Parts: sequence; C-alpha cells; structure tokens
Amino acid sequence: MLARECIVSAPGKVILHGEHAVVHGKMALAVSLNLRTYLRIQPGSEGRVSVNMPNIDTFLSWDVSSLHTQLPASRAGLQSAVEPDPAVVQKLREYAGLVDGLADTRSLAVLTFLYIYLSVFAESRELPSLTMVVWSELPTGAGLGSSAAFSVCLSAALLACRGAITCPAVEAGQTARWSDDELELINKWAFQGEKIIHGNPSGVDNAVGTWGGALRYHSGKTKPLSSTPVLRILLTNTRVPRSTKVLVAGVRDKMTKFPAIMNPVLESIDAISCECERTLMEMASRPEIQHYRVLEELIDINQHHLNVMGVGHPSLDRLCQVSLAHGLHSKLTGAGGGGCGITLLTPDTDSLEVERSIQELKDCGYDCWETSIGAPGVLHHSSSSLKEDVLKVLNGY
Repeated sequence: MLARECIVSAPGKVILHGEHAVVHGKMALAVSLNLRTYLRIQPGSEGRVSVNMPNIDTFLSWDVSSLHTQLPASRAGLQSAVEPDPAVVQKLREYAGLVDGLADTRSLAVLTFLYIYLSVFAESRELPSLTMVVWSELPTGAGLGSSAAFSVCLSAALLACRGAITCPAVEAGQTARWSDDELELINKWAFQGEKIIHGNPSGVDNAVGTWGGALRYHSGKTKPLSSTPVLRILLTNTRVPRSTKVLVAGVRDKMTKFPAIMNPVLESIDAISCECERTLMEMASRPEIQHYRVLEELIDINQHHLNVMGVGHPSLDRLCQVSLAHGLHSKLTGAGGGGCGITLLTPDTDSLEVERSIQELKDCGYDCWETSIGAPGVLHHSSSSLKEDVLKVLNGY
C-alpha cells in the first residue's frame, strides 16, 4: 500500500524559434508553457488500481492480481528506464482491451500508464493499490507537449511512490522540486512514455516538462539554459488541423528545389534562435524594455521566414494582423499550417489592448489564453498550493 498521496504537475511546451529549421540541423529554442498537467496518486481500495482522466473521458479500474500477470519478465533496475519492448506493449494493449493499432489519445494514455506503472514496480514484484486522477489545462493534439507533461507527471509520481526518488516535503501552500539527479531519472522514464505515444520522439518535450525554463535543441542534443525570465504571452489555438508530416515534407521539397534561396533562410532562422538565446540570458538577471523590443523584432522576422518556408496559413496571418493592430507581435509555434501561435506581452503592454486582442481572436473562432513561458518544470505540490478549480477536479473523482 502507498503510505500517502503524491500530487505533481508539469508544464507544456512551445517552440520559441527554430521550428522546421531544426529538422535541417539548425538550433531550436523550446520553452515551458505554464499551462500544466496535474496528477494525484492516493492509496486506493485494497487490491485495486483506478485511473481517472476526465479530460479524455477515461475511468478505468483493474484488480492488482490481474495486473500481476502483466509484469515484465525482465527485472531491469530503475536507473535504466528500459526502452519499451513492442511485444510487451502489444500484450498490454490486449490486456486493456484496446483495439489493435488504435492510436487515439485515450488508448495511448492508458498504455503509457500501464507500461510505466508495471515497469517501475517490476523489480519489487509488489504492485501497490492506488487511485490516480489526471487533469490538464493543455489541449491535446495541439503541439503543446500535452503527452510529455502527462508522461513526466506519471514518472515523477510513480518513482516517488516506489521510493526511487524522494517525495520532497512541502509546506502548506508550497511546492517543491527534486534534485538534478532525480530530475534526470524522471526525464529518462518520461522519455520512455513518449516513445509509447510517439514512437520516435526527439526528447525535447519531456525535457522541457522535466526541467522547465528554456532549452536549446541542436542535432539531437538538448541543453537547458542556465537561467531564463518568465515571459507573459497570449497563446492562441486557431483550431485549424494540420499534418506535421506533410508540412515537414513541403519544406524539404522547397529546400531541394531552391537551395540557394532556402539555405540562407535557414541560416537566418538559426541566427534568430542564437540572438534570442543571448537576449534571454541577459534578461534573466536584469530585464530591460529594450530586451523586449529585440524579442518583438525577432518574432516578426521569424514569422516572415516561416511564411517563406511555406508553413504559414491564413488563420495565422489573421492572428498576426489582429495582434499587431493592438501593438502586439505574434508568430506561429510548432508545425504551422494552422495550429497554435504565441503573442509576446511586454511590461508596458496596455491591459485593455490585451483584453481587446483576446476578444477579437475569440471572435475569429480561435481559443486564446493569457499565460506565461519559462515556468518551472515538474513540481511536487501540497494540496493547498493548487488552484481551486484544479483541486476540485482532483478531489471530485
């Protein structure tokens, strides 16, 4: 049995600069998005494991005795975070009654929970009874790292329950972080969860969810920035569906057809990422208004480049036009072709202009939130540190 409850949260992510260029060997900057996924694990009814994910209308329960039959034969140590065996994943899919090959959000979330739960406790061969509730502020399928935030929360909570990492003490109304070594272990396990969901992920999303702040990604390697400011933004979801695969292929075709034109565009985007990184590092110690002016210019330049690359969309053009009419600067984030965009809010931004921008964007049929980037990574919470609406959901199931 679990000794006590564990409440964790992890942020989503956005690409600040470098999307698409990163596929061609350039640097990208990813930053944490302070729309978070929350996960609560409590001691459950004796002999039962219950999973409640109201965002995706998923409420399941299993007997611990039946889950014992699914324990992997291998007893690899917790430090190894072994890559998912396709045969084991297929066996879990059959056990959970999931349609073979189905890759919807619900099926993948259930598979990820079962895999990490069983793998973390495989060595001890003792499966705890528990009740898990997950609630997310992140929309799924919008390129905002919702699956990675789930995998990070799941890994942190289950590793803490297993005793593989500490369960940091938190005062009433407070949150706590794990040590760097413990965060590294959380990240390893979250990456395995992402492999179940995405097959061959880059590792960027789970790294941002674990460490928070900003990190640079280049040629398969990630490096967190030592310190970054928290920046206010508007996050807009145009709700226009897009295919990342098709958009990436389109950029590649342009590269092949017009190398003398496209290569300088990629070099410029790489320079934008580097300049943004330098500016963020300067801002971490003493942000000044001229830093924000630089960030605004970089956003505008990069958005034009992304249009040149063919990944823009009329819905994103409309976002940029609406925000610019109110003195704000926007760009797409992620794959483009619709999807999401970010708008920088500076310390001297008029709150009325923000409200008007949000309303106009909603009038366009978009979803729009005011939030922040550069937020902390995975956190351990006291229940009283949670927002009332989140606590209500976690307590309500």
